Formats: sequence, structure tokens, C-alpha cells
Amino acid sequence: MLTERFLDHLAYEKRCSPHTQTAYRRDLAQFSEHLQKHTGQPALGSADARAVRGWVMNLLDGGMAARSVNRKLSALRAFYKFARTVGAVSADPTELIDPPKTPGRLPEFIPEREVERMFASVAEGIPASDPLERLVLELFYGTGIRLAELVGLELNAVDLHRRTIRVLGKRNKERIIPIGEGLSDAIAFYLSVRPVWMRTAAGAEPLLLGRTGKPLARRSVQRLVARALGRVTTRTKRSPHVLRHTFATHMLEHGADLNAVKELLGHAGLAATQVYTHNTVEKLRKVHAQAHPRGGGHLQEPQKTPRS
Repeated sequence: MLTERFLDHLAYEKRCSPHTQTAYRRDLAQFSEHLQKHTGQPALGSADARAVRGWVMNLLDGGMAARSVNRKLSALRAFYKFARTVGAVSADPTELIDPPKTPGRLPEFIPEREVERMFASVAEGIPASDPLERLVLELFYGTGIRLAELVGLELNAVDLHRRTIRVLGKRNKERIIPIGEGLSDAIAFYLSVRPVWMRTAAGAEPLLLGRTGKPLARRSVQRLVARALGRVTTRTKRSPHVLRHTFATHMLEHGADLNAVKELLGHAGLAATQVYTHNTVEKLRKVHAQAHPRGGGHLQEPQKTPRS
């Protein structure tokens, strides 16, 4: 079946994560259901541009955000690119489909003073506090790694002598990230009290374990971070990605080279990293408006130029 061949292609050739594979499988199944309902033919190979455009419009009319629709459209594009490559279809029905426009959105981050309060709130609880909580927060803020990368860290990926960790990123791309003294100490302390791993499956030993000795779950990490951020900020978004954004923004604010931050974050291209420079520019804009003799003493919103 063409869909299964495509998913195997994602797994074994593109080396996409299981999370990406699951999302693509779901998107293709949803499009197939749309085809069955509106054309009576669920086969993806029979779809034309009109069917794809109708699916996109239905998603938008149903209240789905343009960003989410674009992600689903990307799954279709990848599928039909593969289908043309293997000769399963003669034309790509997504080729002439314009993606829905998404509003510009800057990455959310928390100020340094709130970061300090967050770690202070953890330190105040020692020895009663959970060393795992401190380590998770130190890892996110100290390295900028993604949630999937954090839960996938293996014990042998940590080198306390060289103060580095080895991270397996998107599409199984490996990178080495230096770690600071605070994070190094947090790892060492956690290892001294780390529960015994219950070897329920073959493979390398995970670094982060829950109290039962099983690998730490994504949801447990999300709850931990939300709880920690909730103690120091009123922001509604309190996810691990906020700490990743905070890491990148603070690095750039303190003079880090953009290319270096790109490598630390594991971005494939510089464009994904450049979005963080907008936060830095906005901070400088406020300083200029308040401090420059002709700054007016107040912040004026810059005129937005329409996108072509």
C-alpha cells in the first residue's frame, strides 16, 4: 500500500521521529476520510487540486488554526512528492495550493529575573525538593534542547569530565552541547540519588527516570515545567518550549553569535534561529525610546509592512 510505503520511507530513509510518523499517518487518514465523504473515492492517488483545496477550506471553516492546517498540508506535500518519485502518481495535487497565511508570532520567553526566581524556588526546597525537577529545568534552560530530546537522553550521553552532553535531534542528527557548572552539578547530584532502572526492555539506559525506575514520560516533564513556571510567572504558556525559547533569547541578548545558537538548538537552517533576534530588537527599541534624547520617552509601535 502506498501510504505504508511512504511511512516506511519516513522511518527508514528520512529517519523521522515516531511522533512525526504518527502525525503524518493521522493527517493522511483524515484526508482519505475527506475524499471518501466528498468524492466517494478514498484512495489518495485519485485526489486532485480541487479535493485538496476543499479539505483545506473545511479545516479552516471548522476553526482549525492556519498554522495547524499548514502542518497537515505539509504532510500531504511530502506524501505526493514521494508518490511522484516512485511513479505512483503523475501529478502533485498540492503543487498549486497556496498555504493559509499565518499571523506573525514571536517566540514566548521569560525574563532573566523570573528564571532566577524559578531556580531559587527549587533551591529553597532542598533537601525536600526533587533533584529531578532541578535537573529538568537546568537541562532545558542550560542547553535549549527539545522535549523529545530531553526524554531521549541516555546515561552514556553525559560526559561530566568534558562537561558535554550528546543529543539526538530531529531526523537522528547528533550534536554535542557544552554544559555549565550549574547543570554539571545538577547532573552529578541527580546521579547520586537516581533510582535504579527497571530493565523492562533492551537498549541503552535512559538518563532521566521516574520514581518507579521507568523512563520519564513526556507528560510528566510537561507537568513539571508548567508547575515550576507557574510559581514565578502569570503567563498562560508554561511549556518546555518556553524554556527553549528563553535559552536562545538570553544567549543572543548576551552577545552570542547567531550561528553558534543555531548549532546549539539543532536548527537545520539559520532562518529558524533568526526569529529570536526579533525579541532582542524589541528590547533595544524600548531602551532607545526611553533613553535617547529624541526617543520621545515612550515606545512607538513600528509600522508593519504588508507581506507580498
